[in-house]
Amino acid sequence: MTRRADLDRFYDLLDDLARRVGGPRKLKECTGYMDWPDRGVYFFLAPGETRASTDQSRVTRVGTHAVSAGSSTTLWDRLKQHYGTGSGSSNHPHGGAHRASVYRKRVGEAIIEKYGLREDYPDWDERWSGVDRGRAAVRDEEYALERRVSAFVREQPFLWVPLDDEPGADSDRRVLERNSIALLSNFDREPVDPRRTDWIGRHSRSRAIRESGLWNVDHADEQYDGGFLGLFADAVDDATPP
Repeated sequence: MTRRADLDRFYDLLDDLARRVGGPRKLKECTGYMDWPDRGVYFFLAPGETRASTDQSRVTRVGTHAVSAGSSTTLWDRLKQHYGTGSGSSNHPHGGAHRASVYRKRVGEAIIEKYGLREDYPDWDERWSGVDRGRAAVRDEEYALERRVSAFVREQPFLWVPLDDEPGADSDRRVLERNSIALLSNFDREPVDPRRTDWIGRHSRSRAIRESGLWNVDHADEQYDGGFLGLFADAVDDATPP
């Protein structure tokens, strides 16, 4: 099958998934008290942006969790990292920790580049081990941008499928994540469903993000194995509302 045909099947499976779980959710509407599967794969959608040839919402990021042997991270644990802090945070309500969420980090980078804010956030790209100032001061400095990132991420609708296999580099969740990204990515290939010209990801420092049309770097330059769509279909069959 062609890549376009595989994309059509992929998005049809997302439509089926949406029906099974009662539609996409937004992180601003979600809590850990909902009935999330322990493990799974999630698909963030671009609000108001559709595929070039249909009215299906375009995928903007794919992710999973617990892909290292022994990891106990749950699906909600990972989604909560993307969500950030809530109103109950004593110092930084509705902020977040982008060093614990690559998605948050990449969105923040694009905001910095779009609005020329490098001098305001000099340590945004640094791990804590590379920051030579007090963490409290850096967190205070980055708080305004963390809030902007939270506002952005919490408005992105998302879907998810349960895949409760053991953590590991060859887990079904990693297979589904890796191949979904490789299929969706427009990096170094003829674009299918190109992003809108005003997509903020076009300001990313990462060429992989700018050209793939996804908030993903890993696997954006890889080839996909179309057999993963069978795995995806089986996972969709197991999906239930949260």
